[in-house]
Amino acid sequence: MKTYIRKYRFERGELSQQQLADMVAVSRQTIVAIERGNYNPSVKLALLLAEKLGATVEELFKLEDTDYDKTR
Repeated sequence: MKTYIRKYRFERGELSQQQLADMVAVSRQTIVAIERGNYNPSVKLALLLAEKLGATVEELFKLEDTDYDKTR
């Protein structure tokens, strides 16, 4: 899954990872992991991130071809 959180952080006043983490009550490491694609946030966290960044969940996260199970 591709994430655009970093892009939106900078477009919204150059928020630091820590500032965004504080806004949604998670650790900075969680934001780092989401931005790197190493962690998929819960629906609740994705909605909170979208709200705080003034975006939709669909704008912050995009599925990639490798996310689809081609065996079904």
